[in-house]
Amino acid sequence: MSEHHHHNVSGKNLFITIILNIIITLSQIIGGIISGSLALLSDALHNFSDVLALGIAYVANRLAAKDNTKEKTFGYKRAEIIAALFNASVLIGIGIFLIIEAFHKFYHPEPINSVWVIALGLLSILLNAASVLLVKSDAHDNMNIKAAYLHLLTDVMTSIAVVVGGLLMYYFEIFWVDPLVSVIIAVYLIWASFGLVKESSAILMQFTPKEIELDSIVNTVVQESKIDNVHHIHVWKLDDHRIHLEAHLDFNENITLQEATEVIERLELTLAEAFDITHTTFQCEYNRCDNKEIVQK
Repeated sequence: MSEHHHHNVSGKNLFITIILNIIITLSQIIGGIISGSLALLSDALHNFSDVLALGIAYVANRLAAKDNTKEKTFGYKRAEIIAALFNASVLIGIGIFLIIEAFHKFYHPEPINSVWVIALGLLSILLNAASVLLVKSDAHDNMNIKAAYLHLLTDVMTSIAVVVGGLLMYYFEIFWVDPLVSVIIAVYLIWASFGLVKESSAILMQFTPKEIELDSIVNTVVQESKIDNVHHIHVWKLDDHRIHLEAHLDFNENITLQEATEVIERLELTLAEAFDITHTTFQCEYNRCDNKEIVQK
C-alpha cells in the first residue's frame, strides 16, 4: 500500500468519525443539562474535544500527504506529530478539569434524571464503537491516527462507565456515583495520554528513537573493513516511519570516491535491515584530526 493511499483511507474515515462525534456531543450536552448529570456533561465535553481533535487530525493527515518542495524540503511530515502532541495534551487538561468539577459535586450532590444518562450513554457507546472500528487499522502505524483512536476508544470506555453509573442511580439512587464516574474517566484520560505526549515530544525534540542503541550502530558500521571509526552521530525520527542517521566516517585508506560510494551503499542496506533507518547522510573522512566521540559534547 502506498503512503499516499494510506493517507486517503485515514482521511475519509476520520471525516466520518467527526460527523458521528458531533451528533454525540450535541445530544449529550442537551441531555446533561436536562438531567443534571455531571458525568454526562463530562462525557459531552470529552466528545467535544474529540470533534476538535479529529478535525485537527484530519487537517494534519491532509498536510502530511503533501509533497516536499524547495521551500519545505521535509514537506509537512511532522504535522501529524504536532497534532498528536496537541490532542494528547488537551486530553490531560480535560482530565484535570473533570477531577476538579467532580470533587465540587461530591460536596454538593444533586438528584439526577438517570433515564437520560442511560439512554444517551448507550447512544454514545454505539456511535463511538463505530468510530473506533473506522480508524482502528490506521492507528497501528500512525501516531496522529493513534491519538484520534485513543480519544475514541476512551469515549467507548467512559460511556460504559456513564451507563453503569446511570443504572446505579436509577435502581439505587446512589447519586454520588455520578462524580465518581467523572473521576474515573479523568484519571484514565490522563494516564492514557501521558505516553503519547512523551512519545510525540521525543520526536519533536529529535531524541534518539528508544528502539535504537547507538553502540549497536557503531558496531555495525565498523564491521565494514574500510571503516576505522564512526563518530559525531545523530539519529532521529522525522515522523512515525522515517528514521534519519547522519555521521562522520573515518576511512583507514585513501580510497577513491567510487570505492567510498560502494561502502556507503553497503552500509545503507545493512542499517536499513538492522535498524529500519530510511535515510542516511555520511561525511567521509581520511586522516583527519577531529573529535572522535560518538556524540559530540
